[in-house]
Amino acid sequence: MTTDSLSVQPDDFIWLEGLRNEKALEWAHEQNAITLAAFTKGSEFNPLREKVLKGLNSPEQIPVVSKCGNDWYNFWQDAQNPKGLLRRTSLEEFRKAKPKWETVLDIDALGKAEGKDWVYHGVFALKPDFNRALIFLSPDGGDASEVREFDLRTLEFVTDGFFLPVAKSRTGWIDYDHLFVATDFGEGSLTDSGYPRIVKIWQRGTPLSEAKTVFSADKKDMLAAGYHDSFKGFERDFVVRVIDFFHREAYVLNAQKELTRIDLPTDAKFSTWRDWLLIQPSSEWQINGETWPSGSLLTVNFDAFLGGDRALKPLFIPGANSSLSGVTATRDQLNGYSFTRDHIILSITQDVVNRLEVLTPENGEWRREPFGKVPELSKINAWGVDDDTNEYFMSVSGFLQPASLSLGNLDNGAAVEAELLKQDPSHFDASRYQVSQLFAQSDDGTRVPYFVVCRKEVVYDGKNPTLLYGYGGFEVSLDPYYLGVSGVSWLDRGGVFVVANIRGGGEYGPEWHKAALKEKRLRAYEDFASVAKALIASNITSPAHLAAQGGSNGGLLVGNMLTRYPELFGAIVCEVALLDMYRYTQISAGASWIAEYGDPQKPEEWAFIREFSPYHNLDATKKYPPVLITTATSDDRVGPDHARKMAAKMQAMGIPEVYFYENTDGGHSAAADKAQSAFKRVMVSEFLLHFLGRKA
Repeated sequence: MTTDSLSVQPDDFIWLEGLRNEKALEWAHEQNAITLAAFTKGSEFNPLREKVLKGLNSPEQIPVVSKCGNDWYNFWQDAQNPKGLLRRTSLEEFRKAKPKWETVLDIDALGKAEGKDWVYHGVFALKPDFNRALIFLSPDGGDASEVREFDLRTLEFVTDGFFLPVAKSRTGWIDYDHLFVATDFGEGSLTDSGYPRIVKIWQRGTPLSEAKTVFSADKKDMLAAGYHDSFKGFERDFVVRVIDFFHREAYVLNAQKELTRIDLPTDAKFSTWRDWLLIQPSSEWQINGETWPSGSLLTVNFDAFLGGDRALKPLFIPGANSSLSGVTATRDQLNGYSFTRDHIILSITQDVVNRLEVLTPENGEWRREPFGKVPELSKINAWGVDDDTNEYFMSVSGFLQPASLSLGNLDNGAAVEAELLKQDPSHFDASRYQVSQLFAQSDDGTRVPYFVVCRKEVVYDGKNPTLLYGYGGFEVSLDPYYLGVSGVSWLDRGGVFVVANIRGGGEYGPEWHKAALKEKRLRAYEDFASVAKALIASNITSPAHLAAQGGSNGGLLVGNMLTRYPELFGAIVCEVALLDMYRYTQISAGASWIAEYGDPQKPEEWAFIREFSPYHNLDATKKYPPVLITTATSDDRVGPDHARKMAAKMQAMGIPEVYFYENTDGGHSAAADKAQSAFKRVMVSEFLLHFLGRKA
């Protein structure tokens, strides 16, 4: 590649950058009007939107709960409470079909009283009494939140309690009088990624300015945070320096708040449970005369490890097609395992379909038992209810199977079936459809799994409108999940839905992810294109009837489908996407993803990044499929800049059928409530069927 080919031409659309740039917002408003006129004025739009919204607001949907003491908390949104209610009930009530709930905080009422459109971002209750909590509120749905102390007895915000203004704070309880706080402390306190780099301990009754610093990360790092492990009898305080998305250093604090480094590889994930340290190396790890493969799960006594013991015991060793589950939708099981008081629950995947095991320490060894039953091509999750019992929640779902929620207790043994508490409603007639798992062959011979959901009587005539969805980054797995209202807005309209499990994700562990990092990024796009080609070769669809959809990193994926494989697709839906890969590190939180994509400011890395920068690979001489590019003004993670610039550049090049839609709030999800979500879902469906054709 020549020096000239690496040069970056002047950016004629840089004026569209900036979340609240008035000129850019005016342009976006004009674009919205065009898109809305094209895809929201048809006779089917409003009836379908109302049907989708009714499904999203169904009172029969499972209220997901967290146990705090004797209360079971839930955050609930519906037609009457679009911004939501934080509420609680007892287990006895929760077992009922229609429990009685006590409102803890009404977000809609709070916004009305304060004149702010608050979006709820979570609650962090103080153990073990659960009398106080930190409540996180975003003014627009972006990642930055205000933090307020709340009294869970009086149900009021605490006057003169802990309070942090809007920022991308990382904060949590140590005890009643102390918090770990990492926030925007002023000049120099944030990393280049826009996250806090200084960790302090803040004492009740003192100003934030007097909080004591315990750790400072480098400005080039991603962030730093402190947290307290409150497991009874094994309480510990930690500070984590997050160097980048995949590398970190962890420290434990003693009573004098002195730091001791936990001597682990920087790319290893870790957690603590009781007296154990659990370690997941992301690269092959040679230690104490043993070699442990990437993606294994190892354990050792925590205090012994700090003292130099390196005699690790394996709890899981990956196989050719098996791994611990990657990042899932269940927050309690982010590393493929969860805890009860006395047990560890493992989630193990084999070709993207998982099973569970229960591990129990006994006399220095670990006993393991199979756990739970799951239908074919479905997803099963289980996670501990709290640290004080062996109770667990279990959820089972699939593309055609609404989620269930069961409650069990491992005191009764892993073989005892859990009690079914709740069942999500069906939003469409699943009996009409089928799910199959197939495998495509990528350009380098790699076997790439994908799921196909379609009607049982589907005719392979090449005319079925087909939506191919993917992500392929950050070790995130795309597991089976209930399609819900997507069944209404897509399957019931004659569509075929496909999920591609491409490299870059976590479906086969860390190595599957690393196979598409940085200079290997094109492997993910080749995988996705190979699935598209397989769908076309099977004659279930054809390029004129095939669309690609993805958001965030998945938006970068489909942006590359647009520029690299336009001949394969009849439409593209590109959502909250990264697209300008030359300036991505200078937009919102982009600098935090250098470990995934590379640094475009280094010429040797820009040489390979440019190959997958859709903004720079547009060619006015090429024929592109119709594209809908969506974003949100308040997306302070990726930023709306990418979407605005990509759409404007394509339009300026004379490329036809380029549509743009920018929602005002909602942050990176691009929807602050269910009404906005329903509107956008149906608009996307109308766009797709307009260009792919309808096949009832």
